[in-house]
Amino acid sequence: MEAQAQGLLESEPLQGRDEDAVASADFSSMLSEEEKEELRAELVQLEDEITTLRQVLSAKERHLVEIKQKLGMNLMNELKQNFSKSWHDMQTTTAYKKTHETLSHAGQKATAAFSNVGTAISKKFGDMRYSIRHSISMPAMRNSPTFKSFEERVETTVTSLKVFFRRRKYREAKEE
Repeated sequence: MEAQAQGLLESEPLQGRDEDAVASADFSSMLSEEEKEELRAELVQLEDEITTLRQVLSAKERHLVEIKQKLGMNLMNELKQNFSKSWHDMQTTTAYKKTHETLSHAGQKATAAFSNVGTAISKKFGDMRYSIRHSISMPAMRNSPTFKSFEERVETTVTSLKVFFRRRKYREAKEE
């Protein structure tokens, strides 16, 4: 008997075709006129309550907008605050801190490597420039437009690299 009762009380939700069957069923023939009148009255009462709740909600929303306007809050300020809070929350996560630390360390290593490469290149070109300028056998090459153009480009590149690394060190020092 218990197994039969269990089958009547299924614990699974209605499936699509079950919902269609329930929706198409005509329960009105099973109800008495008195029950129908009670349900109609309840329906009208629920519709009135829903209308009242919508009106109250609308009034509350208008009041909220008025308060925000008086406080100088607008959509843009709220977005800024939400963004700032989200950014702060993200920065306090362990993953962000570890990533920032790793990238900072990698940046320092890259800066040192570039600095070493820049210094080596600068030294090599300095040696080459000294060697060429003091070479008696190559005055024609030293004064050629191609060599002068190349020399200017190398000097510009070395200067740019030095400025870049100085700015980078300044930013890192400022962050610490």
